[in-house]
Amino acid sequence: MTHLDEIQQAILNGRLDAIAELPVPESYRGVTVHADEVDLFEGLESRDKDPRRSLHIDDVPTPELGPGEALVAVMASAINYNTVWTSIFEPIPTFKFLRKYGKLSPLAKRHDLPYHVVGSDLSGVVLRTGAGVHNWKPGDEVVAHCLNVELEGPDGHNDTMLDTEQRIWGFETNFGGLAEIALVKANQLMPKPAHLTWEESAAPGLVNSTAYRQLVSRNGADMKQGDVVLIWGASGGLGSYATQYALNGGAIPVCVVSSPEKAEICRKLGAELIIDRTAEGYKFWKSETEQDPKEWQRFGAKIRELTGGEDPDIVFEHPGRETFGASVYAARKGGTIVTCASTSGYMHQYDNRYLWMNLKRIIGSHFANYRESWEANRLIAKGLIHPTLSKTYSLEETGQAALDVHRNAHQGKVGVLALAPEEGLGVRDEELRAKHLDGINAFRGA
Repeated sequence: MTHLDEIQQAILNGRLDAIAELPVPESYRGVTVHADEVDLFEGLESRDKDPRRSLHIDDVPTPELGPGEALVAVMASAINYNTVWTSIFEPIPTFKFLRKYGKLSPLAKRHDLPYHVVGSDLSGVVLRTGAGVHNWKPGDEVVAHCLNVELEGPDGHNDTMLDTEQRIWGFETNFGGLAEIALVKANQLMPKPAHLTWEESAAPGLVNSTAYRQLVSRNGADMKQGDVVLIWGASGGLGSYATQYALNGGAIPVCVVSSPEKAEICRKLGAELIIDRTAEGYKFWKSETEQDPKEWQRFGAKIRELTGGEDPDIVFEHPGRETFGASVYAARKGGTIVTCASTSGYMHQYDNRYLWMNLKRIIGSHFANYRESWEANRLIAKGLIHPTLSKTYSLEETGQAALDVHRNAHQGKVGVLALAPEEGLGVRDEELRAKHLDGINAFRGA
């Protein structure tokens, strides 16, 4: 039995107090991309790039543990769009991030390697903590958010997202969560929700925290009761949490989806106002270079038809190029467009007359600080927000999982098992779970 097997068995048998006495393995399996393959997809369109070709399962050395850090035995992880970007080497290969980080300090130099262990979500058990860590110990069951900060300068001390050395763990740093062991900063750790399985508790991290800041936080849209919130991709990884936050916060979500099946998922969550953009046939672009304002107007009229004549107070944006012109148009006078991503393209175009003459605001929102992530995880732990896990893959199937997300052939979040040998393990509070099974399973089989 290997050291990793011993750790796995101790966790599965509930002997968490034994973790501190077990040796840390010298190596582990992780999902990687390779620096010598950054030209693998040269000449191909983004849609034709296949993550199954670029994502590998490698045995990699366990990194040195530094001050303020923790090694975590990963029971489960999840796929985010940043793993898709990493796997297709867009918009730039992530090795550029690792090289830049590696120049920061001798400790950061560990991250500058010819391979990149990816993944920005995890649930698992703390194996070891570095010097100066007081709030966590070996054997603690945890999830991790993906904000990596240094906080040596003043800029991040009001909002850590503004730290000059802010990075996304597993995307702009190495040793990510799609692996059997991960290296995190201790201030990324949060308690694992006791009523969820390993795979369920791993799924919310990145997208739940991102949606919380973008929609609820004062750093984002600062949503209030009664706000009409237009949510693009409302059944997807981000949108499914935005829909839940809108409903929980007394707002009125208008859910934009692309199929009747996705519309039904939104109804399961409790949403009533739904636009199937495929059925309605919206084409916001006449060509690659010209948008169609008449389609913006038709879209805005549909929203007002659903809301009884009201325009959105908030537009929850993340598709980017394809939808941004329509989003700026659709927001009410004095309304807010808050954006956290650009999955359909980074170069946004919109008619600025609708922005400046109507006193609208565009807010950029990127992930979340520790406090926002903690609050978002607390809501999961209390059963007020639920994971949106639809399907789980093995570590060996990570390439296929990433391909599904790349092609939008998924609903909600896609999970990946690491040291957990099967689904359904890790539940500690069966009573709370029983109260929320419908919500927890809303996306299952979708």
